[in-house]
Amino acid sequence: MLQGLGAFRWAAWLWMAAVFLVSRDEVEHPWLGVGLVALALLLTAVETHMLRDDPIRLLRPVPVVAELAVGAVLILGDGWVKQASHSGQAIGSVWPVAGPMVAGVAFGPWAGAGGGLVLGAARLGAAVVNGLPHPAAHAVVGLVSGTLFYAVAGAVAGYIVTLLRQAETAVADNRAREQVARTLHDGVLQTLALVERRSHDPALARLAREQERDLRAYLFGDAQAPATDIGAALRSAAARFEDAFDGRVSVLVADDLPRLEPAAVAAVAGAVGEALTNAGKHGHARNVTVYVEPDRGGVFCSVKDDGCGFDTDATPAGVGLARSVRGRVADVGGRAEVRSTPDEGTEVCLWV
Repeated sequence: MLQGLGAFRWAAWLWMAAVFLVSRDEVEHPWLGVGLVALALLLTAVETHMLRDDPIRLLRPVPVVAELAVGAVLILGDGWVKQASHSGQAIGSVWPVAGPMVAGVAFGPWAGAGGGLVLGAARLGAAVVNGLPHPAAHAVVGLVSGTLFYAVAGAVAGYIVTLLRQAETAVADNRAREQVARTLHDGVLQTLALVERRSHDPALARLAREQERDLRAYLFGDAQAPATDIGAALRSAAARFEDAFDGRVSVLVADDLPRLEPAAVAAVAGAVGEALTNAGKHGHARNVTVYVEPDRGGVFCSVKDDGCGFDTDATPAGVGLARSVRGRVADVGGRAEVRSTPDEGTEVCLWV
């Protein structure tokens, strides 16, 4: 952002000098005009040096205030440099816009908007010096438009930098998790899973499972996951099954899933939660695999357990299956199917 503003200052200054030369016939005080153009050149050169030497210094109060002050002086000076009746561009042209934008980058959107209001006040002062032309309503509209232009430019620059800082933090957190995940995935996580499977002490096995689950939740960022993160929602449902039935759930989520609305994510998670409850309560399953992948613009979700299974033709659908599974996905335009064979487990398939 600072490099872009540095390039903007130079381009704006060149345009300022060109405007001054082209409109020199309207200049009443040429030496004052030359002084203002030179002042803008001096500040542009100084801030370019600061940009190369130590860019962060440009975000401190003194440089920001200096740039706003020079921009305001350029706008105010237009009332003395040019004839009162001139109709061309102001002597400062677009150069003062950099001031509110730097204020926004340094101190946020509100500071950028405040810097724009300072320049708007300078425009009002210049209009007072020149005298409002007729019709006065047009002059007022021009003053308001110019002030809004400065304020919006500063606010938008501040907002963009706020988003960039948030994105930087998020990317840094994700990279840290990825580094930890690469280190732990093949070691600690597998060791915890091995301890759980081979331990004859129920308390130790349960502790290993809880530690593995907490670590996976950290690595996947489930605590900060949005409502549209289906992986986090499914891992939460799996955790409830493991706590309630002392079983194990493997959640596998494809990387290229399409984005689902929060209602669809909630429906799938709720249906999977009910399917897991049935697997533990009725199927006495010990291990369940939950798998999600893209399917024709939506997602396909499979919940497959190693329980006792049942005869789907001979067993009527219970309330849980009818309402909590089929009903949930039907409410968001999806469908559900149950596949099961006695002694061979059950698979609940969802399409949303």
